[in-house]
Amino acid sequence: MALLTVADALDRVLAGVSPLGHEVVGLRAAAGRTLAEQLAARLTNPPFDASAMDGYAVRSADCSAARSTLTIIGQSAAGTAFRGTVGVGQAVRIFTGAPVPSGADAIVIQEDTERIEDTVCIVEVPKCNQHIRPRGQDFKAGDALLGVGKIITSRDILIAAAAGHAALPVYRKPIVAILATGNELVAAGVTPSDGQIIASTSYALAAMVDATGGTAKLLGIADDTFDSLSDKISHGDNADILVTTGGASVGDHDLVRPALEAAGAALQFYKIAMRPGKPMFFGTRTIAGKTQRVVGLPGNPVSAMLVARIFLIPLIAKMLGRDDTQPTITAELTTTLPANGPRQHYMRATLDISTSPPRVTPLPSQDSSMTSLLAKADALIVVPLDAPAMPAGTIVNVLRLDD
Repeated sequence: MALLTVADALDRVLAGVSPLGHEVVGLRAAAGRTLAEQLAARLTNPPFDASAMDGYAVRSADCSAARSTLTIIGQSAAGTAFRGTVGVGQAVRIFTGAPVPSGADAIVIQEDTERIEDTVCIVEVPKCNQHIRPRGQDFKAGDALLGVGKIITSRDILIAAAAGHAALPVYRKPIVAILATGNELVAAGVTPSDGQIIASTSYALAAMVDATGGTAKLLGIADDTFDSLSDKISHGDNADILVTTGGASVGDHDLVRPALEAAGAALQFYKIAMRPGKPMFFGTRTIAGKTQRVVGLPGNPVSAMLVARIFLIPLIAKMLGRDDTQPTITAELTTTLPANGPRQHYMRATLDISTSPPRVTPLPSQDSSMTSLLAKADALIVVPLDAPAMPAGTIVNVLRLDD
């Protein structure tokens, strides 16, 4: 049977997925979240004509000639506006950000004046509206400011607060439960005995989930027994996505799929035309009326991380209402690549974006057991299945590793 292509597998993983419900969070908790509704201004900014400089608010008609002398009738400062009206031959001392008083239509900067007691001599003739920030110059009440699906940045919080919002509607973070499986695994910080290894993948996947915008929940390590697997799987019943690592093949100790099926999972496919990462499976199960996506990753840490990069990140993004399909960029090969086989190859590589076009260099070894090589890589060269050999200089598709 032909293996499912990466593209077809991704289509199935994302089929029927829609953004989760939304919640309202305060501004302090909004950074990095995804906006669930279009955000409109509740206020006008600035709310009044404001001075852009320290100086004097004047009527430009009174300053048509250099060295015009005006009578100072008051002061306007930020938070303390002058309440009167500037009349003929009058001026108001004003400071940056202060409301421009009624009657004035220009600001003369302090450096262009000479003050003598309660009068001011205007040295430079001002233009009408000079150094005045008009009301609503930034935005007006009702203006659309931020769109649905926007990942909220510190700059977005700045404008949201200025526009009168103390809290923002955001999509709920998907809960991603991560279950490591295998008798050989021990938690980080535990000294492994003979034949044991650290369950490093769980921690890396949790970091990936959090960086993508989800909430990771570590379920620990299940032994290679049906009872242990069933118990750990049940602890992830409240998750939107259940991720398992290991036990995805068909050996005597590979009981993950049978345990999931017994827990109600309907598996849609297993094994994909991807290298590394062939033994990946996907399915769904319904719990209390809610559909949970189940993603089975290989036990090999590097394979698991690359499969998660291709499938788990877009799945989380879609649940968050984000248009995030991890688009590739193009780059020039610095060395020759051999012909590829019947699986799409994701080659760990380093990317130099200081050149045009960018240049990409595959790491000298692509051994999927070596986590150190994945740590050195900042890109993946996407080599299509059955691709012919590609000499140096060939333009290839590259997926950046940004986290």
